[in-house]
Amino acid sequence: MERKTKTGGQLIVEALEAQGAERVFCVPGESYLAVLDGLYDSQIPVTVCRQEGGAAMMAEAYGKLTGRPGICMVTRGPGATNAAAGVHVAQQDATPMILFVGQIETGMRERDAFQEVNYRQMFGGMAKWVAEIDHAARVPEFISRAYHVATSGRPGPVVLALPEDMLVEEVHAQVAPMMQPVESYPSAQQMADLDMMLKAARNPMVIIGGSRWTETARDQLTRFAERYDLPVAVAFRRQMLFDHLHPNYAGDVGIGINPKLKARVEQADLLLVVGDILSEMASQSYTLLEIPVPQQKLVHVHPGPEELGRVYAPTLAINASPLAFASMLEDLRPSVAPAWSAHRDEAHQDYLAWSGARPEVPGDLQMAQVVDWLENNLPDDAIIANGAGNYATWVHRFHRFRRYGSQLAPTSGSMGYGLPAAIAGKLKHKERMVLCFAGDGCLQMTMQELGTAAQENANIIVIVVDNGIYGTIRMHQEREYPGRVSATTLQNPAFARIAEAYGFYSATIRSAEEFGPAFEQAAAGNRPALLHLLLDPEAITPVKSLTAIREESQKA
Repeated sequence: MERKTKTGGQLIVEALEAQGAERVFCVPGESYLAVLDGLYDSQIPVTVCRQEGGAAMMAEAYGKLTGRPGICMVTRGPGATNAAAGVHVAQQDATPMILFVGQIETGMRERDAFQEVNYRQMFGGMAKWVAEIDHAARVPEFISRAYHVATSGRPGPVVLALPEDMLVEEVHAQVAPMMQPVESYPSAQQMADLDMMLKAARNPMVIIGGSRWTETARDQLTRFAERYDLPVAVAFRRQMLFDHLHPNYAGDVGIGINPKLKARVEQADLLLVVGDILSEMASQSYTLLEIPVPQQKLVHVHPGPEELGRVYAPTLAINASPLAFASMLEDLRPSVAPAWSAHRDEAHQDYLAWSGARPEVPGDLQMAQVVDWLENNLPDDAIIANGAGNYATWVHRFHRFRRYGSQLAPTSGSMGYGLPAAIAGKLKHKERMVLCFAGDGCLQMTMQELGTAAQENANIIVIVVDNGIYGTIRMHQEREYPGRVSATTLQNPAFARIAEAYGFYSATIRSAEEFGPAFEQAAAGNRPALLHLLLDPEAITPVKSLTAIREESQKA
């Protein structure tokens, strides 16, 4: 019996189905109409977004939550350039993602055709692999390879360009089987070496971060920390990797680090770093550890061999994924009671004091009271998404993450991430409460995706912390150029009214006392919601006002 031919567009969809793709995020374009036609007959849900940057961020967040590539489709030229924002997040956050980009016909190359872009040049330094599929028969091969590349070693984004003529070409092609990520495991000798180093240590510490974790791996590492009485810190915006109320938790190594935790890392005689690369934010601008040879003995565990020794020369380098490494930890047992139990207790108490502080800030709305209400009322499995800005400090320092998969935050520091990420989180976990924290500047980067949330019935709760300025930039500006305000003031809309126009429940909050009742109404409604919090611009950080920052700079 003769096999039926299929178009390149149909083969793209067939290959995604074979790889178990759960959802496609897209902004439609005429350059890949054949793929959209293929999706018409597919069971893969399609989320129609408002702008390609939001679509790519949703796909990236979906990849974070699932460990398999998030799928984004955009049109050529402007569509691809807009989507680059999400590709950059995936690259810096080590998230598996595949971006499909429409492309001009192959016969028009090098003529500056309509919206023509060389995607290998454009994305070459950002994506793990960039390719164009010139022949429809090779679609299954390219997509199988894309899945392998996106998930192997240090995960990241792959970009596949789809020429229009290839997408309508009809061919026979064999479907590739579902890819399973390849795990790299430590050797028995490496685990024995780690055991010996732990036995010789007097003040060890663990720092965990990166990607390729699972709930099982987190539980296995937690049990290891319990057996050895090890203090465990998490890297920047990877706080969901350890229960914050666990007695072994020491805090997060990121922006605004607890000074006592910073001192503990510096004074440790053994650092076990699992999954993270200790880049700029976690390393306190590359000052926390000496480069290239740290003073501490360093055991660096990472799935990407290229990351081992790239910045820090480890005492013991282990090329292994967190999932594989954590499974091997189950066999390690201390032969005697650890000598550093008191350090572990002190580290956790220092964290509780640091995160339990409730500083008063200028203005009528006290964010400390808002945080208290959320801490007392949010379910442990609530997912919190945020972008970038000073407002995020209220989440990162004061919220106590308890469950795996409860955080969506960009280590790349990308503004606009919170709203798209929250939508992706709700589409993946409809049964869970999903919050988006966003500053006024941050929200307006991707605010049009409120329409996506409404259309998808993604009943998220958006909390907008509005101080009328680009807060982080103003803070730096006042420190470096006190009193010389330039390009950091915002004239904002009535966010609640905009959300209401999209069909959201909305409320404007001027005091902390108004927050609890408004949040309860938002959570009780069967629709998305937005709470607009009006914060005094002087409340630039939880510990310092703008005036204090300016005065300190002037004195200096």
